[in-house]
Amino acid sequence: MPEQGADRERRRRFTKTPGSSGRRRFPIPCAAPAKQSGFVRPFPEWRVVTVHFIGAGPGDPELITVRGRRLIEACRVVLYAGSLVPREVIACAPEGARVLDTAPMTLDEIVDEMRAAHAAGKDVARVHSGDPSLYGAIGEQMRRLDALGIAYDVTPGVPAFAAAAAALERELTLPGVSQTVILTRTSTRSSPMPDGEELAGLARTGATLAIHLSIRSIGAVCETLAPLYGADCPAAVVHRASWPDERILTGTLADLAKKVRPLRLRRTALILVGRVLAAETFDESALYDAAHHHLLRPRKKKRQAAG
Repeated sequence: MPEQGADRERRRRFTKTPGSSGRRRFPIPCAAPAKQSGFVRPFPEWRVVTVHFIGAGPGDPELITVRGRRLIEACRVVLYAGSLVPREVIACAPEGARVLDTAPMTLDEIVDEMRAAHAAGKDVARVHSGDPSLYGAIGEQMRRLDALGIAYDVTPGVPAFAAAAAALERELTLPGVSQTVILTRTSTRSSPMPDGEELAGLARTGATLAIHLSIRSIGAVCETLAPLYGADCPAAVVHRASWPDERILTGTLADLAKKVRPLRLRRTALILVGRVLAAETFDESALYDAAHHHLLRPRKKKRQAAG
């Protein structure tokens, strides 16, 4: 009888296949039985994975996941985004591994490296900054690998917005202030925003905003948001979150751009906007309220008075 999804996930461990390649095998993540979900996914219990997309985290080498580090230690080909991932993150690659900085490479060249590694029976650690699901450009790589019949998996990483919130020592979802965080960016020459995702439209929600890849447009961002959030709305820029030279600038939509402009920041900076960044008076969560009962903290039964 096949294992259920939860049991299968507990068995996700590195296991060498027979032979000299040292290639790792991973269980295919599988949904619960189709009767419950209506989702049918054919699977053998194991498949050989060649390419591992790995989130390196925001910069600090200690913020990569344990699994991500173990994969880098095991792979004989390491492709990393050197403009965003510090060399220390991939320093644990095995001796003799082929380690390439993909910053100057094209998509075709990167995929050619993956294809060659697959043909040679070598696993690839494809290391991206932050979490690869956010602005990581892994979708186009996975599409190419699908066409080539090369198996891959994805290991998440600590995203930049989480590292920025940690640097600011702020919670982004305060009760009664904001319970929504929008991750977005502004249009650039290389990639315009889809219709309906313009910054002004998103701002009408009043949600906390984490604006990526937009530090060069900090003036326009503040001008767009000020009429919707108020010129006095707290805002911050965190440059190179978690790196040794991390820099934090705080202010409001009225003055943040003026503080940032002299520094000539061009990249690796996140803009955060929202009342949560300076809120001191807010409701406490019901989660830990003594009067709030739930499955793990059920209501205590009253003791009957002794007769």
